[in-house]
Amino acid sequence: DVTKGITGTISTANLPTIPVTKGGTGLTSGTTDQFLKFTGTTTVASSAVSAGKVLQVVNTLKDDTFTTSSTSFTDVTGLTANITPSATSSKVLVIASISGQRGKTNSTVGGFTIARGGTNLIVPDSPGNRTPVFVWGYGSDDTNHSFNMEVYHYTFLDSPNTTSEQTYAVRAKNQYGSSTIYVNRAENIENSGDRPQGVSSIILMEIGA
Repeated sequence: DVTKGITGTISTANLPTIPVTKGGTGLTSGTTDQFLKFTGTTTVASSAVSAGKVLQVVNTLKDDTFTTSSTSFTDVTGLTANITPSATSSKVLVIASISGQRGKTNSTVGGFTIARGGTNLIVPDSPGNRTPVFVWGYGSDDTNHSFNMEVYHYTFLDSPNTTSEQTYAVRAKNQYGSSTIYVNRAENIENSGDRPQGVSSIILMEIGA
């Protein structure tokens, strides 16, 4: 019996590396957060898990109020966020949530968009003279509309294709100079329990490719 008389242990340094063709991995070691993958030949390699993984999160919360009557896109003060992608192949998931109001009259027209580095990210096909935004509309002549506050949500997956710092911003625009957009408040901001005040945010997530 060949098992008789065999005692002790074998040092890991003396253990052989079993090739893939013999049912092994072909590897001597690995590192944390790696997995085994077949390379398409007869070897198996270790690789870091990054595809589809959230690599970093940046959050900006705006808790004060903002108003604008600008007829060109204007950054909402305090509703911007910066992120530096770790790879050019990474995506950036932008999540915007805005509390506010577009004024109390039906002649009040305006809305919001998302920009990176001052460039609008919302680019529809053949917009013509229409305004590229994620929310747009008129106010209301309803007597109580000036007390109302709405919430607008938008999610956008961007491909900045860079490892340089990028600035994302929520931007607001009115169609007419007589219009006003309100953020984190209604038009009527009396200090009363039946008047609203809220918060807004922009969240950036780097997604590994």
